[in-house]
Amino acid sequence: MLSSDISDLTRQLKERGAQRVALQFPAGLKRKAAGYAAALRNAGFDVIVSGDPCYGACDLSLGLLRDADVLVHVGHAPVDNQPDVIFLPFPVDFDIHVLDAAIPLLKGPVTGLVTTIQHTHLIPAMENYLRTKGIDVRVAEGSGRTPHRGQVLGCCFTTARETGAGEILFIGTGIFHPIGIALSTGARVIALDPLAETAELVTGETLMRRRFAVIEKARGAKSIGILVSTKTGQRRMELARQLAALSPDAVIVPLQEVTPDELLDLGFGCYVNTACPRLAYDDQIRFPAPVLSPQEFEIFCGVRTWDNYEIDEIL
Repeated sequence: MLSSDISDLTRQLKERGAQRVALQFPAGLKRKAAGYAAALRNAGFDVIVSGDPCYGACDLSLGLLRDADVLVHVGHAPVDNQPDVIFLPFPVDFDIHVLDAAIPLLKGPVTGLVTTIQHTHLIPAMENYLRTKGIDVRVAEGSGRTPHRGQVLGCCFTTARETGAGEILFIGTGIFHPIGIALSTGARVIALDPLAETAELVTGETLMRRRFAVIEKARGAKSIGILVSTKTGQRRMELARQLAALSPDAVIVPLQEVTPDELLDLGFGCYVNTACPRLAYDDQIRFPAPVLSPQEFEIFCGVRTWDNYEIDEIL
């Protein structure tokens, strides 16, 4: 933990007049909790730490505010307005020269640049470096659920679309983000993992084939559960009502966590996910029944054609 992190956080807490502080960390940062808690206790605060799973800024432990003045969420930027929450960034640096691994794959003439919240502080340096290599790079301003310039989420690819580029360079780990960008924008997508120092061309073709198979498997279902998350940044009840109106077999099912065991216990023949969009795409193999996205359910019901397939986003 950087001393500047805790000093800035301490300043913000004192400005709010906070005495009792709740800390929340996503899975990859939970081991930092003890260090943050100790530093804040030494600064004179009462501290509690959330032990529940956390998947992003859409998954805030607001219940802790019953026992704390402020919730400090580490590692993400806000996706909505939460006046009693401080969002503390956790930037991850890398050597800008790792971009050399992606440059041979870039075809141009214009390349959009996007990344995840951990690396948005490096956007200006990445822009400058790419331009020294003769690449016309574009970065969109942040807005809404992605407030930082060039930031994308696994559920929101607005900044990629708003570059207007026919080619997008994604900087980050994993392939879900670049696949989502490809399906959301129709652009050619290059994914650079700055930690592994590898780059590759990513398309959505494999995912599309898998999703077609899931839709076809769902057609035998006699009952349909429309899943609605009760989490602060994922709740889409109005969308769920619209989807439930498409089928007499559909029932709205609010729940906190979408897990294989919960879906098995509920026993519906198929499910439609309006919670975190990644659940349907990433976890299908773990679920006991087909889990469709809202757009896939519209295809299932015949109100959308396969040619108009869209990846689900929370905008």
